[in-house]
Amino acid sequence: MIKDIIEKQQRTLEIDLTGPDGNAYALLAYAKTLAKMLDKDFDEIKKRMTSGDYENLVEVFEEEFGNYVILWRRL
Repeated sequence: MIKDIIEKQQRTLEIDLTGPDGNAYALLAYAKTLAKMLDKDFDEIKKRMTSGDYENLVEVFEEEFGNYVILWRRL
């Protein structure tokens, strides 16, 4: 049976921002994959993510994919 990817929300991806998956290039790669899966415009998301510093990149990632991904770091 084939299901809509949106139904897969029960499995949340978790990213440790303090580790190697938390660097800007890794987050952009995750964003590209997730945008494709969710039928979002990656080019527009990438433009917004790279329009500022690292905190901006993380904030845009959270806005776009926060329903599907948990980001971990020390607060």
